[in-house]
Amino acid sequence: MPSHDFRAPRLFVDAPLAQDAKVALDRDQSNYLGNVLRLAAGAEVLAFNGRDGEWQAAIEGRKRPDGLVILQQTRPQDRLADLAYVFAPLKHARLDYMVQKAIEMGAATLQPVLTRFSQASRVNTERMHANVVEAAEQCGILSIATVAEPVPLERYLSQRPADRLLIFCDEAADVQNSVQSLQNAREAAGQGIDVLIGPEGGFAEEERALLLRQPKILRLALGPRIMRADTAAVAALALVQAVLGDWGGGGD
Repeated sequence: MPSHDFRAPRLFVDAPLAQDAKVALDRDQSNYLGNVLRLAAGAEVLAFNGRDGEWQAAIEGRKRPDGLVILQQTRPQDRLADLAYVFAPLKHARLDYMVQKAIEMGAATLQPVLTRFSQASRVNTERMHANVVEAAEQCGILSIATVAEPVPLERYLSQRPADRLLIFCDEAADVQNSVQSLQNAREAAGQGIDVLIGPEGGFAEEERALLLRQPKILRLALGPRIMRADTAAVAALALVQAVLGDWGGGGD
């Protein structure tokens, strides 16, 4: 596995990347490089676009950074495990935290679902995408997770592919060996995994009943303590990645 360079600034750019290509910077990127990082023409950064791998690039511009010239590839493009994080939205800063941590944990898709006891009924997907990009820039991630529009829980369940494993983290489930439960579901995870975390008020009984009628469902307990939703996100994704995902348990 190629080593990560965490000393050089990383910048996501929505443009094709290849040797000798030139990439224009938008105002925010120019401000970040020139005024925040105090970098001038000739300084080098790492650029990625989620498609073409990571590239060493040099800043161009006279008075301020206004472009990059692409020099050489530092890492080839990888792909994230087929893991979707499905969640009842939280408010403001806690949602930002949840999104950032889900990206760090390797989620490839973020799917907000609206439940009876959701704390927030409106979701700013542009802000979510910005948090996805920031987390990827800071953590050496090459792929940009997809941010889906929020949908009611019932619609999400009716539209999701039936061959994917749905891991339903339920505070009402009997506390058992979560690792063993996931290991037993290894074969069922072959077509992708959806990890569902509900609102802090829990699922309504009719929602829980609907979930338990789904095909390829795994009802998972996260230990004997009740967690906040943002904490549960990290706990659940860590369990899944360790047993079924790309931490060495069952990923590609």
